[in-house]
Amino acid sequence: MQTTPRRLRKLPSRLLTQTAVHAHRLVSEGLAGSHRYHYSLLAALDEFGPSSQAELGRRCGIDRSDVVAVVNRLVDAGQVERAPDPADRRRNIITITPGGKRELRRLDRALAGVQERLLAPLSAVEREQLVRLLAKVLTHHAHT
Repeated sequence: MQTTPRRLRKLPSRLLTQTAVHAHRLVSEGLAGSHRYHYSLLAALDEFGPSSQAELGRRCGIDRSDVVAVVNRLVDAGQVERAPDPADRRRNIITITPGGKRELRRLDRALAGVQERLLAPLSAVEREQLVRLLAKVLTHHAHT
């Protein structure tokens, strides 16, 4: 017997919100000891190369003060290095280390498993379609 009112079952915003709750839980479990911000910063550094803390925050959509705290943790773990920017000593440049690349690969594997669990009821074609549609909605709202 369905306990959720029909009106609610048909609201895309509610479906997205409820699915996001499950996705967040699965990601938290899958990262086991790391934080999604760790993954975001390591992925950005791996893809785009060394970057200032401010640029990392913009690329990853993370508040500047949170970037500082995450970078501090990643430095302590030996996953990134922080050095003054030779062009502007007021800025720091963050670089991923070999240890950070290893951790990123570990997190990639963990998150691949999370995606499998989250999207288990969907076929490969449906998964691609879902990702494409969600990206389209997100892009629209990111530019408005």
